[in-house]
Amino acid sequence: MGFVPVAGQPAVVPPELQIHTTSGVAELARLLRVDEVVVAPDERRGGLPMNELLGCTQRGIAVSDLSTLFEREAGMVTVNVADPSWFVFSDGFDQSAPRRLNKRFFDLAAACVLLLVAWPVMLLVALCVWLESGGPVLYRQTRVGENGRCFELVKFRSMRLDAESDGVARWASRDDDRSTRVGRFIRATRLDELPQLFNVLRGDMSFVGPRPERPQFVDMLSREIRYYSVRHCVKPGLTGWAQLRYPYGASVRDAEEKLTFDLYYVKNQGIVFDLMILLQTVEVVLFRRGAR
Repeated sequence: MGFVPVAGQPAVVPPELQIHTTSGVAELARLLRVDEVVVAPDERRGGLPMNELLGCTQRGIAVSDLSTLFEREAGMVTVNVADPSWFVFSDGFDQSAPRRLNKRFFDLAAACVLLLVAWPVMLLVALCVWLESGGPVLYRQTRVGENGRCFELVKFRSMRLDAESDGVARWASRDDDRSTRVGRFIRATRLDELPQLFNVLRGDMSFVGPRPERPQFVDMLSREIRYYSVRHCVKPGLTGWAQLRYPYGASVRDAEEKLTFDLYYVKNQGIVFDLMILLQTVEVVLFRRGAR
């Protein structure tokens, strides 16, 4: 309906969106038949009309904050809006024993089934990689997993052997000139990810979770992006909510945007959410959306 400024604080929206009242927020909400009042975080630092907001709740009008609104409506947690107390006092972060056991059982069962189905394809991909450029078929790289522990991620090699000959870690980019011909195809079809099924079996990864990053990037992003380390409270995954909602990421800005979805996942994870993500991932693979 509009924005009600708090006295003594600067308004954060254009004048045409502002609503000025002398009767109070509760009465205004009643007159406008408002369903929900959202409190912007900037106003929370000053004197909020708590009696007026209490009057809203007494009339059945929901009162929430901006972080909750973004989480509910956009499926994301805004890093620059959420404060630590919101994380502490809001629901989520299910790390109960039943949740961990169910997730582990699902990971083991799904990895075994997919390996039984995909092993001929994996042999064919390995042969194509070897025929084009020789050398090692698999590419091993250190990544950061649950609770900040490092593990060795395995995938089919899609880049030249000298892709990082200078030892400097680089993000992959769209149409990366370091990719081989076979590499471009298996990246587009996500076939290069199949060896990570063994990471799932070993317990380093899960089917669904934030994508694991390299330690060099994690160190840098943890310094520059608020709450970045929170994504490491769960196992990294083959696919995830951030990969579906924000497919490309090759900069600090991209990492910050993807973190908003990773935080939403770790806060709201559950078996139904995992299944929904897996179903949408199948769509992405079939239509080759979002691959790099």
